[in-house]
Amino acid sequence: MTNYQAVMMGSPIRLSLSRSNPQRARAVFQLIKQQETLLSANRDDSRLMAVNRAAGDRPIVVPAALFQLVALAQQISLLPGSLFNLTIGPLVKTWRIGFAGHSPPPIQQILDSMLLIDPHDLVLDPENQSIFLRKKGMEIDLGAIAKGYIADKICQYLAEQQEPFALINLGGNIHTLAHPECGPWQVGLQKPFATAQTLSARLAVSGRSVVTSGVYERCFLYQQQRYHHILDSRTGYPLDNDLLSVTVISDSSLIGDIYSTLLYGMGLEGSLAWLKHHPELEAVMITRDNKVICSSQRHFQCHVIDENQ
Repeated sequence: MTNYQAVMMGSPIRLSLSRSNPQRARAVFQLIKQQETLLSANRDDSRLMAVNRAAGDRPIVVPAALFQLVALAQQISLLPGSLFNLTIGPLVKTWRIGFAGHSPPPIQQILDSMLLIDPHDLVLDPENQSIFLRKKGMEIDLGAIAKGYIADKICQYLAEQQEPFALINLGGNIHTLAHPECGPWQVGLQKPFATAQTLSARLAVSGRSVVTSGVYERCFLYQQQRYHHILDSRTGYPLDNDLLSVTVISDSSLIGDIYSTLLYGMGLEGSLAWLKHHPELEAVMITRDNKVICSSQRHFQCHVIDENQ
């Protein structure tokens, strides 16, 4: 097995292939670059930024892949009680958590940004394959699902190239293709607010995606209160409940991205109840008292390292 690394999309990228194949690794990194140009809300040359710049002015015709992804994201955003919101960009920029934000923004700024984050104000025209944001200042932010979409594309490409097994890690968003001869891939779950090397659990997976949403990933402490990057569109503030992280194990990294956010919004009891009726998805949740709780273990194995570290 051979590992390749790069820094893209603002994150460290790790690719593990069954054997040395620099040409295939270059093709994977080129695929990531192409998708980033399509989906990024942080690059002036991306097609998504063209849509955002035209907000309140005119619809923008976009490639089919971007149109379909935005349509899916809007559908998820409009689910009753959904924490996911693809138009949350203005609120994210107001808080700037993980960028330059180190204190809560003024209340008026939060209220102003909340006028621009209604997913109903995003108009899709399937016939012309165009996207229109009704209000000037609105922005689509696909950051919550872009890595999952790209990870799925990479695994699809590697399968088409008949790669025996592989792992792609897009800055913590992991997708696996089959597994090495020695057994399943071992994926560590970081203990919240601990060092990156300190784990709460280790997952054994094969041919599955592992995606985590956690309040410890990007946050700041202000006047003894912690503010994290998972924002609630209904209040304008970070959503706090009994969970520190939700990790979704599924066959699609895009689905993992979506439901790690949705399940976090449901809280522990709500997530476990919902997952009972959706056996295609499994989750590992870490609670505020650092307990590790698995909804089930049909498609992976979870080894809890030490809940009391």
